[in-house]
Amino acid sequence: MVNPTLPTSLEGGESSVLRLSPLLRELQMRAPITKITTPAGDEGWLVTRHAELKQLLHDERLARAHADPANAPRFVKSPLMDLLISDDIEASRAAHAELRSVLTPQFSARRVLNMMPVVEEIAGQMLDGLAAQERPADLRANFSLPYALTVLCALIGIPVEEQGRLLAALGAMGTLNDAEGVAKSQAELYGMLAELAGRRRAEPQEDVISQLCQVLPEDERVGPIAAALLFAGLDSVASHVDLGVVMFTLYPDQLQDALADEKLMRSGVEEILRAAKAGGSGAALPRYATDDITIGDVTMHTGDLVLLDFTLVNFDEAVFDEPEVFDIRRSPNEHLTFGHGIWHCVGAPLARMMLKTAYTQLFTKLPGLKLARPVEELQVTSGQLNGGLTELLVTW
Repeated sequence: MVNPTLPTSLEGGESSVLRLSPLLRELQMRAPITKITTPAGDEGWLVTRHAELKQLLHDERLARAHADPANAPRFVKSPLMDLLISDDIEASRAAHAELRSVLTPQFSARRVLNMMPVVEEIAGQMLDGLAAQERPADLRANFSLPYALTVLCALIGIPVEEQGRLLAALGAMGTLNDAEGVAKSQAELYGMLAELAGRRRAEPQEDVISQLCQVLPEDERVGPIAAALLFAGLDSVASHVDLGVVMFTLYPDQLQDALADEKLMRSGVEEILRAAKAGGSGAALPRYATDDITIGDVTMHTGDLVLLDFTLVNFDEAVFDEPEVFDIRRSPNEHLTFGHGIWHCVGAPLARMMLKTAYTQLFTKLPGLKLARPVEELQVTSGQLNGGLTELLVTW
């Protein structure tokens, strides 16, 4: 039997970000774990259901490590993803634990609450810039991306004058099939962040880099952690701003209810996080079985690629009633967009606050905000790992 080939939005073309792939739905109905062929042409196991994905997130036999990284099966041919594959299982686990231990305090409830005025001010500034644009305007270029970038840089401690160079390096690192270019951009980004760490070590400020300098003795170790935070948060927040605007404009009654009730707006953020990226795949990050893992009648052998699709499992009918219906009143809403357990995103509290702030300000200050083109014409970025929208033209 020929394994089905997993679809990916990384190839660009017409967007289906609001529609679950019929193939993915079929695979989910067929089995909780199924063998597939990846877009890179390799074999892997796709985890399609909520319960099995949560179980694997607690299984220490699954890691971003492989005995032979150069020949490990891939989801896509991405030099950046290749950099995440270690040949030392214990070192990979230790690095992940260190990353969480140094970053988790930076996203405490109090710290995120203290950042709210800064986030609201940045959103207001970006919204002023958007409002000054000729209509239709590109929401992604004029609000979503600069908003996410500016907030993250303020949190991390990256000066405004250095953000353009940083954004260019991040974009180049996400390019597919250009190992030399990715390595060059990575070295540039890490060097810039290490140099900044040296300045913060001499003159600490209230930012993440200054805090990292207190627990990490070498400036060179600060760069990869700060870069990981940027890469994980930038496009994720920007894309959910874009897609949340799309969803709310498609459901204006739910938008008005959310604007009238802060609790409903928070619930709306959760529903957008669950449902907005239906057509995308959350399976890009490489994870491998470091020992044989048996779940049900499936055994994933040592070295096998295991794809945890955090998007697909949010449409599991065993957990979500009518999962393809957008409902800001959905409760409970146990989506796995931010992962779970030791793989839960440490920046989730900040991301939630940023999304709530963005939707509230956009639709309050531009009450006539709507899409300038039909949803069917949305396109995703070609040749990039993030797969976000190329643009989102809006008017008001």
